[in-house]
Amino acid sequence: MVIDAIKNRRSIRQFKQPFFIPKKQMFALLEAAMLAPSACNTRPWRFIVVEHRDGLEKLSELHDYGKMIKTASSCIVVVGLPALQEGHEKDLPKGFLPQDCAAATQNILIQAEAMGLGTCWCGVYPKEPVMKRVSEFLKLLPGEIPFCLIAVGEKDQDPEQRGKYDELKVAWV
Repeated sequence: MVIDAIKNRRSIRQFKQPFFIPKKQMFALLEAAMLAPSACNTRPWRFIVVEHRDGLEKLSELHDYGKMIKTASSCIVVVGLPALQEGHEKDLPKGFLPQDCAAATQNILIQAEAMGLGTCWCGVYPKEPVMKRVSEFLKLLPGEIPFCLIAVGEKDQDPEQRGKYDELKVAWV
């Protein structure tokens, strides 16, 4: 069930090596991302899959909290495309890029868990220095926003669950 993948998902910071993620599994992760909801179905994203060891090492150096990327099998970079939300029905979807990219990211994390893979979401947006470093390294076009880096690989740890249902955070109206 989906709730099991949600409950079992953890941020994994240690990955087994060597481990290769088959293209079929990578396509499943990307398909899950692209099935996420977005404002007015603008789908304001694209994805860059980094698999080469030198690229993973460089990304791990560019992000202050992304050291685990160095040992991951791959890294999916979620790139936001705000231009896709401009000029659409009186700019109705404009400004919803963070929510849309976050939904795509969460779908990747849950699909990876369902497939037995580990992930760690490393936020990039809205941290300007990190955005600049990642943009330059990946040669992103003007107007493209590096939203996050997702380390993906075979888990080499089993962290404790941190989230839980909390009745105090719910109001019934």
